[in-house]
Amino acid sequence: MAAPAMQQPSYLLANLKMDSTTKPFLQCCQELVKVIDDYPAKELHLIFPWLVESVFGSLDGVIVGWNLGFLQACSNQYNIVMDFLNPRYGPMMKLVYKLQAEEYKYEIPVSFLPNYSLGQHVSSLDSAYFVLVDTYLKYFLPTEGSVPPSPFIYKRGSVSPPAPRAPSVPFAGYGIHSASLLKRHISHQPSVTADPAAQEIWRSEALLQVFVEMWLHHYSLEMYQKLQSPQVKLALLQYRLSMSSMLCQPLTPPGSGTLHTYQPFTPTEEHVLVVRLLVKHLHAFSCSLKPEQVSSSAHSHTSPLEELKRVVVHRFVQQKLYVFLQHCFGHWPLDASFRVVLETWLSYIQPWRYTGEKTNPQTDQNKGVPEKWLNKCVCSENLLMYTKLFQGFLNRVVRTDLVNVKNALMVFRVAKVFAQPNLSEMIQKGEQLFLEPEHVLHHRQHRCFLSPGHGGSFLSARQPVVTDRVFRVKSHVYGLEGQDCQYKQMFGMELRGTVLKLIQIIDQARQTAKKMSDQSAEVAANNSFMSWFGMGSPDLNYTFNGGEVDDTGACVKTHEFLERSLDYLCQIFRLNAGQLSQLMATLGSGQDDGNSKQLPDCVQGENGLILTDLGRMQVINGLRRFEIEYQGDPELQPIRSYENAILVRLFFKISSLVNERFGGHMDALCSRPDFLGQLGRHYLASPEAAADGRCRSPETRLTAERYRRPRLSLRMLASYRTLLMLLLLYLFGALFSLGPMSSTLLILTGGFLYGLLRKCRFLPK
Repeated sequence: MAAPAMQQPSYLLANLKMDSTTKPFLQCCQELVKVIDDYPAKELHLIFPWLVESVFGSLDGVIVGWNLGFLQACSNQYNIVMDFLNPRYGPMMKLVYKLQAEEYKYEIPVSFLPNYSLGQHVSSLDSAYFVLVDTYLKYFLPTEGSVPPSPFIYKRGSVSPPAPRAPSVPFAGYGIHSASLLKRHISHQPSVTADPAAQEIWRSEALLQVFVEMWLHHYSLEMYQKLQSPQVKLALLQYRLSMSSMLCQPLTPPGSGTLHTYQPFTPTEEHVLVVRLLVKHLHAFSCSLKPEQVSSSAHSHTSPLEELKRVVVHRFVQQKLYVFLQHCFGHWPLDASFRVVLETWLSYIQPWRYTGEKTNPQTDQNKGVPEKWLNKCVCSENLLMYTKLFQGFLNRVVRTDLVNVKNALMVFRVAKVFAQPNLSEMIQKGEQLFLEPEHVLHHRQHRCFLSPGHGGSFLSARQPVVTDRVFRVKSHVYGLEGQDCQYKQMFGMELRGTVLKLIQIIDQARQTAKKMSDQSAEVAANNSFMSWFGMGSPDLNYTFNGGEVDDTGACVKTHEFLERSLDYLCQIFRLNAGQLSQLMATLGSGQDDGNSKQLPDCVQGENGLILTDLGRMQVINGLRRFEIEYQGDPELQPIRSYENAILVRLFFKISSLVNERFGGHMDALCSRPDFLGQLGRHYLASPEAAADGRCRSPETRLTAERYRRPRLSLRMLASYRTLLMLLLLYLFGALFSLGPMSSTLLILTGGFLYGLLRKCRFLPK
């Protein structure tokens, strides 16, 4: 066959662009596969940026791409997309290897990374995006076997690692972008081609660094500056000096980034979900390290992949994940969507859950931290992940509505995790190591850990092996929080006071949930069958004493979660039954009666009552409440389940016509001070019109005055209960040979006499 006719790159790209808008998706992919197979890298390198933008979308949102985050397996395009982007045999990766073999390079500024827009909805975990991320992680970071070699061989041989770069590492952060995403790539080492395995491992580290840069490198500039290592401080100073020297220089190209381009970062639930997917796989990847390699000191004989497993979490993820989670703990809304952040945190601090060993959840539930993990320094080398973030969680939970079953579940999850046997002891041991005298660290100040983010690599010249646990835990804390950090002990007196406050709030919410559950069960029993006829509770403004209207099952679950959370917190902080009883007794002595109608703590403002901080806490936990009721036009209330919708609308039109026609006469009648005026006010004035002592806002007071005028209301006739009573009365009249007119006259006469007797105080109201 003749070789394909060579086109100019511009024509080839133009044709592909035109085909992508006019031809079906399958045909476009088939033509892309043919182009990638037939054309050399010289012709393809201009197509690659356009193809990336076509698949993943553009930063400005003009090009949506293939919408991977919302593409489900039921879609016709799903299998086509998964095959095209497959890391093992997909045409996209074939193009990447083809360009890499010719040493084509593309600068990708961090500012050009497409983040999700705020208007997008969260995609499910079975979408093409999450499946592809999981596939790439399993392929390049395998838990079993080795990294597969490059499947594509070209004239120049197998794909080789990038050429070594200069060891200088520019400071980069969100809003302070380096020229390229991979400017700090692991290829700083002099040579990686000596070992054939090392020649393939660079692809695994490159993929991991790309994921970390995309998902964990977006946080506030202030939080990044808290990483007070000497290298970061020096790099920041150099950056500021370079910025001051560039004031007279021409404008930098887009994407280079300056301090003025910084914008606050708000992660989405989808973003956090993919971060959790990364954390879980890295734990599984790290836990797949062979036991003999864990304790082996002969690191020169360790394979590059095994060495990567040993250091991957600490050197690639720990620092940025800590800052990322701290940012989420401090800025995430106080609602149930925080669960996704919580589970990401809990996944990181429990690496033993991802060992791949099959366990029975029933028997393993209270087993605690496995014995082989007790001497691995997991807690000491990640101390802030346990203690500082636990403190951040406490600061959030004391401000949330724990009567809400979803919030109660989050408290239960955290308490259950930290109550695992051996975990509290491991954390305390880590804190004791950190509190060792400072002289232990001074004589080793020349040592430092270089992460890939600071120019290090697991294949770089090795740093001295640190066996001193005191030095390691201090290096961890000072590396993340700075040399001048004020560490608060998790089991110290200050945090213990916060925990006791949380226990009080939990007990208050638990009692409120119990009352709500009993109240809901009582209402359900009263309204079980006869509610269809409207014979249940007539209170249209009824609501539970709490933040959210909840059903009985959810209230029972809330009570159960909070009850068990109390038990777990007592285990963690070693509170005995006597201390807990004394705490609850102190709480109960100052607590309001459950049936109290007292308002929350407020102060009088210009436009009404204003809640104090104490009042907000009382409302959130259901201790006190405002009487919430409908204060608009009673005739315009939503149609109830015990009312006939057609009759409600019909009687509303009739009563509106009567009120419009005879409104003046009704006002005159009800304004009379004699007996007829009283009788008119009884039949024409609505119950809501009666003056009461309730507190109302200025707008509500004006609305109430407007609807207080006398008027005729026929809505009660649309109730199924009223209709049933009328039917029974007509049947009763038929038994005595009374016609419909006679029965109607008797019913109206009886109703008039009933009202007359009530106004004369002969009948109770």
